Amino acid sequence: MAEGPEGEKQEGTGKEMKYADHPALVGINLTDPTYQGFYNHHTTPSHPADLPSVLSRAAATGVRKFMVTGSDLAQSQQAIDLAKRYPGRCYATVGVHPCAANSFEEEDEGGGEGNGEALLAALETVAREGVRGGRVVAFGEIGVDFDRLGLAGREVQERWFGRQVEVAVKLQLPLFLHSRAAHESFLRILTPHLPSLPLRGLVHSFTGTLPEMQELVALGFHIGINGCSLKTAENLAVVQAVPLAHLQLETDGPWCEIRPSHAGFKVLEARGGDAGRWKKVKKEKWEEGRMVKGRNEPCEIWKVARVVAGVKGVGVEEVVEWAWRNSVGMFGLGLGGEEEEEAESR
Repeated sequence: MAEGPEGEKQEGTGKEMKYADHPALVGINLTDPTYQGFYNHHTTPSHPADLPSVLSRAAATGVRKFMVTGSDLAQSQQAIDLAKRYPGRCYATVGVHPCAANSFEEEDEGGGEGNGEALLAALETVAREGVRGGRVVAFGEIGVDFDRLGLAGREVQERWFGRQVEVAVKLQLPLFLHSRAAHESFLRILTPHLPSLPLRGLVHSFTGTLPEMQELVALGFHIGINGCSLKTAENLAVVQAVPLAHLQLETDGPWCEIRPSHAGFKVLEARGGDAGRWKKVKKEKWEEGRMVKGRNEPCEIWKVARVVAGVKGVGVEEVVEWAWRNSVGMFGLGLGGEEEEEAESR
């Protein structure tokens, strides 16, 4: 079976495999400045914008759909703009990341007590219009992150996570979720809304424990796996136990690449190594047709699929097929007809 660098092939068929890449901050963060050549908040680009090349490399690897993450109101609108620019390929999420939850607490322009209700209303409007236009497929990235309380306090995160879930319920959108060191709070806020969330959502970039994963799966949620989910032996044990019917693949580029220090890297090496189809260079030596070292891209999704398959002891094609069906079944991604019916029947 020819894998990864030349495009994943289904064994015995010669058919190219299909992926739906989520940024999921998950998923894929195509609005990130690195895809425009800007790094580390510098105002001078290190190289020309190369997003079209990033998308071309992804397509050559078999990535057909992109769910572009919105992490605040501005990025959500940018994600929708990308969906307009690449119709049928890019779709958007709308929401405010827990680490940006303080934006709900900022004073409004008139010097009032807060901006929260206005921002929430704006998110709802943007999401509703995006759904109507067929470009918004999930509400997120939302959740709670108690590893980074310096960016937004616990009570602020919890309050606005709950309020954003209420908006998602109104719009009947599946959730694109973030949970870090906050499982109890996360479920306490979500559980009352579950009867009104038939599609549940994806807990993206999952790094939690085995019991936490099992509880989420029992409630109907899907688990998003990327390089950050493959760092330790404990992580790999969790991935091994994720039911294929609840698994989705993502890269969360430009972050969450599989690094040599990760436990998952050893699995990758055992299954043929991590050499890709495109040479990687430092950003200062960028040239057309090359990837940038340290900047994860959606074309690297084959590495995640290969590690997951190795950990589970199944074929790459089985992992990819399940992940594709699960992504389409939950988020739609513009698909209809026979392929969508098959995804929903799984």
